[in-house]
Formats: sequence, structure tokens, C-alpha cells
Amino acid sequence: MKSLEFTSDDGEILAFFVLEETKINGVHYLLVTESEDDETDCYILKDLSKEEDKEAVYEFVESDEELESIGKIFEELLEDSEE
Repeated sequence: MKSLEFTSDDGEILAFFVLEETKINGVHYLLVTESEDDETDCYILKDLSKEEDKEAVYEFVESDEELESIGKIFEELLEDSEE
């Protein structure tokens, strides 16, 4: 499982494990978790990077509508990978 580290706006380093990733309408999304254990919360991160950015810029998806629609896609991707 691929792991990534992010630096928050306040300088805190956050580590996540990438469960799945996808690109929808030109936007890159990551499904991440804080632990490799099965019993942990998952988060969806949205890539806000611009071409001129030297590093990727991600934010947590907080919109209920966006979470629901992207969450369904990740659910299907995870089901397909388990088969």
C-alpha cells in the first residue's frame, strides 16, 4: 500500500495510506486512511494543484454531495479490485 505525507497549513505532518485513486472530470481524487488496519476512518482528498505548483496541493472533500458521489465511485473501484 502506497503511503504519502502531507504538510498541513499549520506545518503539521500528516501521514496517509492510499487505498485507491481516480480521476473524474479532470480532477484527481485519493481515498486515504491513517492506518493500514481495517478498522479506521477513510477520507477523500481532492487535488487542487495547478500546473505551476512544485508540489501537489490536496484538500479534504467536505461537501456532502461530492463525498456521496465520489464515495460511490471509490466503493465500486474497491469492489472490483477485491474480485
